[in-house]
Amino acid sequence: MAKKIGKTKVDSSRWSIATRAIHSGEPRRKYADSLMTPIVQTSTFTFKDSKHIENYTKKGMEHFEYGRYGNPTAQIAERRLADLEGAEDCVVFTSGMSAITTTILTLVRSGDHIVITDDSYKKTLEFCKSYLKQFGIGCTIVPFGDYWVLERAIRKNTRLIFSESPTNPYLNIFDLVKLKKIAKKHNVLTLIDSTFATPFNQRPLEFGIDLVLQSATKYLGGHNDILAGAVLGKEKLVERIRDLHKSMGGLIDPHCCYLLLRGLKTFPLRVERQNETALKVAEFLEGHPRVKKVYYPFLKSHRHYKVAIEQMTGGGGVVTFEMKGTLGDAKRFLDALKLCYIGPSLGGVETLITHPALVSYYDYTRKQRYKLGITDTLFRLAVGIEDVGDLIDDLAQALRK
Repeated sequence: MAKKIGKTKVDSSRWSIATRAIHSGEPRRKYADSLMTPIVQTSTFTFKDSKHIENYTKKGMEHFEYGRYGNPTAQIAERRLADLEGAEDCVVFTSGMSAITTTILTLVRSGDHIVITDDSYKKTLEFCKSYLKQFGIGCTIVPFGDYWVLERAIRKNTRLIFSESPTNPYLNIFDLVKLKKIAKKHNVLTLIDSTFATPFNQRPLEFGIDLVLQSATKYLGGHNDILAGAVLGKEKLVERIRDLHKSMGGLIDPHCCYLLLRGLKTFPLRVERQNETALKVAEFLEGHPRVKKVYYPFLKSHRHYKVAIEQMTGGGGVVTFEMKGTLGDAKRFLDALKLCYIGPSLGGVETLITHPALVSYYDYTRKQRYKLGITDTLFRLAVGIEDVGDLIDDLAQALRK
């Protein structure tokens, strides 16, 4: 039960997000006069004497006890993430999915009900549809963007509305003002997975959303070398999640937190570059004769363009598009790429492209995939920080083939 060490951190209230990403949440002076946050690589913390124990347990003295209950390196990462998101508190996890499952299980109990949108991540939907039933928790999946249906799905025992924004892979944008209005009317908690947006482009808490989830594996880490997740929001809610987190044991290790902190230092620079690159790539693809449809929130052709520009500062680093042609054409396009890596993730400095039909939905029939909108020629492109001209050249030569 690590006590929060809240008085030695740097005051970042007047700084921009770029400065806060480097300095917030940490003491000005660190162990051994280190510039970087030290990696506290220990599973156990010791007490000086019996009085020290009593000061900790009875008077709330600042101290750590056991690694599963907290770690100084992890605490700095939590502070910095909370500062960037504008949250009172944050708890970090081993992955985004660990954050999602632990949060949902904290907020609902047997006999309760949740509402989730159909455009959510595949594994999130699987957890809600299948595993929650084992605990006697009901789940209703509603079409994304149909606020009338969403409100009709709310019952007396509904405790939570969950969605992503932007969503994967079609980058749909939830109107957070409408969502909060519905939730407040029915006294229901709201949880938004804002991984694709990051706190650089969107801060749902500012719209009244109760909790925000981030897969820090993606843009926050930024280098395709860690797995991490975070839940952020009001302290009372986050403390409840933290309590279950201690029992579930999805503990992030100190070295991973160090890498996350390192990635956060350049996070605003990377996301700003990815915003600019993704928009240019989206515009290129939209004008290409071999491309059928492009999905990007800051394109005027996107169905949620108006909502996106009102509540986001950038469209993010992911562009989804459909080619004209067949599955064979799609495979030839993938095989012809020379710069873009074929891979399933996003948010790193290298550009990745994935073909959902071949990767995420390989075990679905074609009919099942098409029902979900996963066509034979659908691609999700996650741009890195390479030169945009080089990326467009690579896409152009592959499309010609």
